[in-house]
Amino acid sequence: MALALSCHTLPAWSKTVRWAAASDITTWDIHSQVNGFQSGVHAAVYESLVYFNSRTFKPEPMLATSWKMVTPQQWRFTLRQGVKFHDGSDFNADDVVFSLRRAMAKTSTFTAQVASIAKVEKVDNFTVDVWTQGSDPVLLAQLTELRIMSKAWAQANDSLEPKDINSNQDTPSHRQANGTGPYMLKDWVPRQKFILVKNPKWWGKMEGNVTEVVYTPIRSDTARINALQEQSIDLLQDPNPQDLYRVQKNDDLKVVTGPETRTIMLGMDQFRNELVGSNIKGRNPLKDVRVRRALYQAIDIDSLHEIIMRQQSQNTGALVSPQINGWTEKLHARLPFSTDAAKKMLSQAGYPEGFTVDFACPAGRYVNDSEICQAISSMWSKVGIKTRLRIVNAPVYLPMMQRHEASIYLIGWGVTTFDALYTLQSLVRTPGAGGDGNYNLGRYSNPALDKLIDRAKTESDPTARTRLLTAALQLQSDEVAMIPLHNQLISWAMTKNVNLVFRADNRIDWRLVQVD
Repeated sequence: MALALSCHTLPAWSKTVRWAAASDITTWDIHSQVNGFQSGVHAAVYESLVYFNSRTFKPEPMLATSWKMVTPQQWRFTLRQGVKFHDGSDFNADDVVFSLRRAMAKTSTFTAQVASIAKVEKVDNFTVDVWTQGSDPVLLAQLTELRIMSKAWAQANDSLEPKDINSNQDTPSHRQANGTGPYMLKDWVPRQKFILVKNPKWWGKMEGNVTEVVYTPIRSDTARINALQEQSIDLLQDPNPQDLYRVQKNDDLKVVTGPETRTIMLGMDQFRNELVGSNIKGRNPLKDVRVRRALYQAIDIDSLHEIIMRQQSQNTGALVSPQINGWTEKLHARLPFSTDAAKKMLSQAGYPEGFTVDFACPAGRYVNDSEICQAISSMWSKVGIKTRLRIVNAPVYLPMMQRHEASIYLIGWGVTTFDALYTLQSLVRTPGAGGDGNYNLGRYSNPALDKLIDRAKTESDPTARTRLLTAALQLQSDEVAMIPLHNQLISWAMTKNVNLVFRADNRIDWRLVQVD
């Protein structure tokens, strides 16, 4: 269901793009769940104060026209005037204050993005002050993910707080959308489709000419590529690497490929004293760094790269990709693949025969995700690690993981801020307040690592701060808090008449899409 629109009938000159991928959105509530694909879709309908320019990836004005740092802990934002929400109501400072505070609610999973914010205050109808707890060198980057909702609409529609993604709670903000963005939600049928239509009263200038976007989630790799070949869809965001040759041989189609800021990795339960479903009783093998290192070195990463990913990946030993502040070549180097070394470490840790462990993996969330997990399970079996592999549909996978229902799990992490703090704070910081460890699903904890991360939150000297991030990344690597696999190389396949701007965060900027 969508917010009632006044423009159901599209003009004869309208340009419709039929878009498909394996993923789907789980909610239209903009503060409910951190999910890269979903956030990219939301960005077409809801807007933030600032957003990354699709060509330069520098923060550019959106609902804020300018900003300045009054003091190291006080930022002042001047808001755009004349902006209207899709229901026709006016945008002003009350909506900004409400939305940023809403993102801080207990049911929000955007706590990492608001962790440094101490308070948000209205100065006048078109000026807002954001106060931080200390100096925050990445505040602007974090604000790119915090979209603005109408306060009046939320009050009238019982949506003052974000939908709890871990419950069956149903609110209008979950099913409907009322943003200020260039597109409006016309229809949404979960797991079947959503339709966006151009907002005729949008404040900005549209470079593209797309007036309607029809999205269909298609889980099957074969079905997706066949739909493109038959041109029943115009744009495929995640073709299987093994199918790219079919697109490249078709004169009516084309492929755009580039590096993504998403790293695929494995997480491990290092919290429970006894793993659920394991044959080892009374202790948790994953708490032992030797076991974690054995799991790492038992993975034949080159085979994954060549066979499973068809060379559409970049093997890595780091939790972040090369575009991210804090990355170094040293971090990028992986521990060597060696079944002998893995067996030796397992024996030293007291598991010469290996053990049985639960392993959860999504289907359709990342490129070849289930195939990756199946291959890794086979590799681990050669050193005595027997997995109980569970392949879980993408829409229910992350909520399940947030309930800590797996011992080992596959996760991909895109860095929307282009700064390693986002990864470190979310994935390996001890869970706590202010977004710390909000996606640390294995509940790893290391006080020394926490100290480095916390110092990086407020360090204002860029050089010193980068050193802190690199040191934290190195410490997690030494501890094998998580097991990096590769950075995704992503390909978008489309009909020849679709022209767009490739973004490293795997988001489509519909403002720029041209259909000939």
